[in-house]
Amino acid sequence: MNPFELNGKIALVTGGSYGIGFSIASAYAKAGATIVFNDINQEMIDKGMAAYAAAGIKAHGYVCDVTNEAQANAMIAQIENEVGVIDILVNNAGIIKRVPMHEMTAAEFRLVIDIDLNGPFIMAKAVLPGMMKKRAGKIINICSMMSELGRETVSAYAAAKGGLKMLTKNIASEYGEYNIQCNGLGPGYIATPQTAPLRETQADGSRHPFDQFIIAKTPAARWGNPEDLDGPAIFLASKASDFVNGHILYVDGGILAYIGKQPK
Repeated sequence: MNPFELNGKIALVTGGSYGIGFSIASAYAKAGATIVFNDINQEMIDKGMAAYAAAGIKAHGYVCDVTNEAQANAMIAQIENEVGVIDILVNNAGIIKRVPMHEMTAAEFRLVIDIDLNGPFIMAKAVLPGMMKKRAGKIINICSMMSELGRETVSAYAAAKGGLKMLTKNIASEYGEYNIQCNGLGPGYIATPQTAPLRETQADGSRHPFDQFIIAKTPAARWGNPEDLDGPAIFLASKASDFVNGHILYVDGGILAYIGKQPK
């Protein structure tokens, strides 16, 4: 048997209508999984369904706010009734607000924490009973290099992702006896439509200053592509990782291992 296959598995990817979530879900579909995703409104669900259809993937989309526990529980019940019990949960939905900490309001801080940390807690809590009953399950939290590092303007995001790292370890500790593995996937800087403005060539033909910064800080000397996450995400969702628990797998081109280039 191929330990990386996902045949017969049902995978729920939150915020999976585009970007990294869509890429991971598409990789799971190619590995044999049935794909379920949610997003915040019907417009996003419709866009996601069209994207999956264009890729030849049959997906099931649901409107759900991951910070609303009642909505999350209702969605999981509906999925179990219409598709089946979830085998793989990817907590991908998240936001970032780039605001200097002394200018950020408490409401803005709470919003980021609510979506990026409380959301994964709510979703994991919703799927755990089904996984415990089956005595099998995979929960994958999309962490970040900001689970380890600080940086200007991302205080709320770093606080949330640092908390998500520890939530990952605690879920692994608490539910490992049920053959449930909870791990984190920590993307580096990934080339997506959301980061495209940071990679645009400047009027004088030079690279964007942030683009130059990332290239200089990355041993691989490039931005990651969404596809760079596919293999690691499949590994953490498959039988191949059955004895891997509470681990954060960083897919960052080596940034976290690198002190940076010496100035000339």
